[in-house]
Amino acid sequence: MPRSVGLWQTVAVSVGVTIGSGIFRVPGTVAAQLQSPGMILLCWVLGGVVALCGALTVAELAGALPRSGGIFAYLLEAYGPLPAFLFGWTELVVIRASALGAIATIFAEYVGYFRHLTGQQVRDLAALAILIIGVINYLGVQRAALLQSVTTVLKYGALLALGLLAFTATGGSATHLTGGGGAGFSLSLLATALIPVLWAYDGWADPTTIAGEISDPQRNLPRALIAGALSVTLVYLLVNVGFLYALSPAQMAGSRLIASDVAQRIPLLGSAGAATIAAAVVVAAFSGLNASMLTGSRIFFAMADRGLFFRAVARVSPRFHSPAVAIALATALGIAYVLENDFAQLADKFILGIWPFYALTVAAVFVLRRTRADLVRPYRAWGYPLVPLVFLVASAFMVVNALLTDPRNTGITFLIILAGIPAYALRERLAGRRARSARIR
Repeated sequence: MPRSVGLWQTVAVSVGVTIGSGIFRVPGTVAAQLQSPGMILLCWVLGGVVALCGALTVAELAGALPRSGGIFAYLLEAYGPLPAFLFGWTELVVIRASALGAIATIFAEYVGYFRHLTGQQVRDLAALAILIIGVINYLGVQRAALLQSVTTVLKYGALLALGLLAFTATGGSATHLTGGGGAGFSLSLLATALIPVLWAYDGWADPTTIAGEISDPQRNLPRALIAGALSVTLVYLLVNVGFLYALSPAQMAGSRLIASDVAQRIPLLGSAGAATIAAAVVVAAFSGLNASMLTGSRIFFAMADRGLFFRAVARVSPRFHSPAVAIALATALGIAYVLENDFAQLADKFILGIWPFYALTVAAVFVLRRTRADLVRPYRAWGYPLVPLVFLVASAFMVVNALLTDPRNTGITFLIILAGIPAYALRERLAGRRARSARIR
């Protein structure tokens, strides 16, 4: 596949895949869990710090190993084929499908602002959106990247404007930011609320998956990762402070379409405020869906290209130069998931499935500095070793807390990951048989 994606297009992928839909849904969820404005804002600050620490660290790997597949390629280099296969397996059966499904669900829910949709119609529309995005991505990376650049500028501008205009909302008050409420500070509660927040921040590592199609990746990838994480953190904090000014924590907790509810209170937007924001969310979710398809399909392609998945999945369209079979696979899985799960189930599965691999990837910086000192590193992780350690401690705390507070669902997710071990063993056995048969012939 040609290296035709430039720096700003890569930044657009980073910002676009992150600001997909979570920021328009998660603030209400977090407010319902934490209730206290101080705890709510602390949770969003921590989420930004963790995401930025991850981006600052993974940028070193991105510059040193600019290969398609991103995290898959780094795990393969640092730990060997089994951990890399488990990541690809988890992407296949949990992560990518649930991510596509969650984003598409919010897209359909906000379309429902303009025309009432039943629960089944929301799922059907979400499935249709995934199918359309799959077709766009099949038509080539430049078409998908152009769509990403345009929609990212639109939604970032809309989100920035909403955060600023929220301070003019009717009924807004600075007391919403300082008032009491909730049950006081609780590390466990904060860690639980951090799960959906990190889902909203997720995407900071996704541009690495298209490294094989980025021009001058040794320079552009690290820059894009850091710029994307910083841009998202700043606008998220602004938006959450604005939401808290416009609505009390109790009002936020009871809001399902929080962005539209805030917009209804902004005098400048008038009666069209809610509709304007609903339209912006539809664009944002569609953009996030495109970015998730663009990046996720490259993981399946990389697995197949390196012999850890069916070779057919590495097929590149001779006409459009896109990983055609990988895109078709991601599309089919996303549709299947969205038709069988609701938003909360999809978001939780995604975060709990991806986070152990994020931790392993960040730890790979320590491993490769020891085992591959010869690697050319155009960028070295800023704040090493403190910054990666902060990320690893936060990751471990969140995963352990999830096991303690929700052992059933967390356990199911981890069992799905571990189910990849016998799948890997079976693949190795079949590959060995084929190799022996080839030698005999």
